[in-house]
Amino acid sequence: MFVLSNFLSATARVLDIALWIYMWIIIIRALISWVNPDPYNPIVRFLYQATEPVLYRVRRYLPYTGGIDFSPLVVILIIIFLQTFLVNTLQELAFRLR
Repeated sequence: MFVLSNFLSATARVLDIALWIYMWIIIIRALISWVNPDPYNPIVRFLYQATEPVLYRVRRYLPYTGGIDFSPLVVILIIIFLQTFLVNTLQELAFRLR
């Protein structure tokens, strides 16, 4: 059982790091949107390509608020929920399997 426990623990850790990195990508994307970035810059293009599919799906369900985009805030809250619930659940399950 220790193999499954270690696998779940490692999965929880990798998921936590991936969610943390994606949260910072969302934050950087939101900060960059306050200035007029060069759309041909490779970093700006990466940020838009990495975040737009998720932000677009969230934007469809949010009401129009007069030009203020709350989708990054909603996605960050979802990421925090996943880190708190899913990662901790996987870690607790791994601990109980030992």
